[in-house]
Amino acid sequence: MSGMTVGFVGLGAMGQGMAANLVKAGHTVRVWNRSPEPVAAMVARGALAADGLADVFAADAVVSMLANDTAVERLLLDPALLEAATAGTHVNMATVSVALAERAEALHAEYGIGYVAAPVLGRPPVAEAGELNILAAGSAESLAAVEPLFAAMGRRVWHFGERPGQANTAKISTNFLLACAIESMAEACSLAEANGVRPTDLIEMLSGTLFPGPVYSGYGSMVAERRYEPAGFKLPLGLKDVDLALSAGAAARVPLPFGSVLRDAFLDALAHGDGEKDWAAVAAVARRRAGLPE
Repeated sequence: MSGMTVGFVGLGAMGQGMAANLVKAGHTVRVWNRSPEPVAAMVARGALAADGLADVFAADAVVSMLANDTAVERLLLDPALLEAATAGTHVNMATVSVALAERAEALHAEYGIGYVAAPVLGRPPVAEAGELNILAAGSAESLAAVEPLFAAMGRRVWHFGERPGQANTAKISTNFLLACAIESMAEACSLAEANGVRPTDLIEMLSGTLFPGPVYSGYGSMVAERRYEPAGFKLPLGLKDVDLALSAGAAARVPLPFGSVLRDAFLDALAHGDGEKDWAAVAAVARRRAGLPE
């Protein structure tokens, strides 16, 4: 199946690349964003400007990439909007809470709309290249309906079950692990530097031996070099994801003791004015605690 009409909501750094790849794949893409500038940029790339959210939900399928639970709840979980919708499926590709996924699934079902959760792994350049890893969950019918959209936006789809919240759980768990890795690298680099070892040398050794791969080579070099700008994923979003993990853990009675340490570290970084930096800037907290120069 190809040539779908797609409504796309949320043209942030990730959404623009994702929507552009849908256009490139031959889909008719109606875009909507709270600020007009990204809409104009996408129209220049071949998309159509939606008249409003009702126009978005009149497409064959809707893809949304909003910042958080609050934005999704306020904009897209409006019963009047869903009641009038003719779209068969809504794919929410944002990182949102498990609780929101469950509410959204139930509300969409009430109005006969399929709901798929499909958060992604990858930064904006990866989204632009159409190389995202997509973590998906939903009914088999709904997943099949949007498979052509996934093919345009990602390199691989990872299936996590029939309940949308399962995909959000997988994404939250992944981001929690990433945050833990950044914090542990920050502490290890601080320990090394305080004892005369260059953090860059430590990370080069670790990423070339015990911990190969993009997390330790990428984030490790950012931590070792104290290179936190430009931000690919801003620090407040990291705090949001740690809070999502703590909330999911509390709901399932799963203790996440390191999560509380991470939350305090992110709050410390925000209090020191690092909110516009990459979330790897949480490493500066470990340096301050160790008395190392900033």
